[in-house]
Amino acid sequence: KTRALSTRWLFSFGSWLGKTRIFFVPSFDRLQTMFFAFVVSLATVGALTTPPTRMAPLRAATLEAPPVTKAPASEAAMLAECPLTQWGDRLDNVVAEQAKVRSEAAAPFMFELAPPEGTGKISEQEAWLSANADELRGKMSSHGAVIFRGWDLLKTPEGFRSAYEALGLSPCLDPLHAVSARPMVDKKSAVYEAVNGESRANFFIGMHNEFVGTRSPRAAMFVCFKAADVGGEFLLADGRAIFRDVDPALLAKLYEKQIRYSVMELPFFGFVDKLPEGPLQAGVAEVLRGLASFAVNSKVDFDVSLSWLDRPTDDKTLQARAPAQPPVVRHPLTGVPTWFCNVHSHSARLRKKRETLYGEDKGAGVSRINKSDMFFGDDDTLTPADLDHLDDITNKHITYVKMNPGDAVLLDNYQTMHGRNV
Repeated sequence: KTRALSTRWLFSFGSWLGKTRIFFVPSFDRLQTMFFAFVVSLATVGALTTPPTRMAPLRAATLEAPPVTKAPASEAAMLAECPLTQWGDRLDNVVAEQAKVRSEAAAPFMFELAPPEGTGKISEQEAWLSANADELRGKMSSHGAVIFRGWDLLKTPEGFRSAYEALGLSPCLDPLHAVSARPMVDKKSAVYEAVNGESRANFFIGMHNEFVGTRSPRAAMFVCFKAADVGGEFLLADGRAIFRDVDPALLAKLYEKQIRYSVMELPFFGFVDKLPEGPLQAGVAEVLRGLASFAVNSKVDFDVSLSWLDRPTDDKTLQARAPAQPPVVRHPLTGVPTWFCNVHSHSARLRKKRETLYGEDKGAGVSRINKSDMFFGDDDTLTPADLDHLDDITNKHITYVKMNPGDAVLLDNYQTMHGRNV
């Protein structure tokens, strides 16, 4: 029975302020694959090999005209640098800002659009998008997402590219291009394919905003070329609504302490514990940590810290954590506070809860190195009650969007989270 991963998801990110560009934003899986290969050779642990990964094909855009940089030879194009995340001004009193939002009427969420009358031809649909691009981008900002239904233009990679270009979007550089390039479905259309395989049919992709380290897309566009027979719905959630409903005390604590993510675990160093205790063991451990840290940080433009986990039940394990960041940002255009926190997708506890419902993910690239988690910015842990509350609030606001060929979703990445059902 064909399930969720028979759905082919293609993604495009973009903006339309100033000279617009789009860039490809990979998940941390790409970094993990590179780092895994490095550690295997370093630790000489036998017949380990680099696991295959399935990358979420993502593109994003700048809010200002970015410098143009030569892409890798495989991309054979001049592409813009990736934009930095627009965090906005700090909220002096996050609870007071939340109370203000609670006192106001809820903003509309999602705007659906079928091909207008008189646009039966693909060329007419493209022309209509171009003529109405400003209005559609306005709808995306006001409603968080525009859902296109039944557009013949969106049934091919070439048509998808024509659509996002008509909306004012153009490709740009993958921020982790130094690690490796994402495979394209169609190089001429610069369209990338996301998870698409039966092996990951039971994997629920938690709600998240797209960002890598310090870089984030302004907007994202997702298209489906083949519908899943069962499940596979695209998921949307309004970050403004999640911000409104989070417990004020927990919100204040999260905002004051900030948050940070662990992005991988490397459990391949059991041999270190077999060395004689004392200076030799400690010295080898520190050298390994330093070399691994250098390998990762030489490939990314944000600081990743590595430290040894103290878990006696596991092999000696290095964990990598990204820098601390706020869980709430001001929207780059409106200044409205919005939830910008990937706890739903990154929390180890919440993933385990979903595994009790859907089973353990057995997909390509799934291994112990792919373990992520979320902590307070000072590395303190969130309580189970805190995590369950954030899970409940997020789930409350999820909308399931069944997609078919000809459907696409244009979303505001700063205020709309997305995911995928099993």
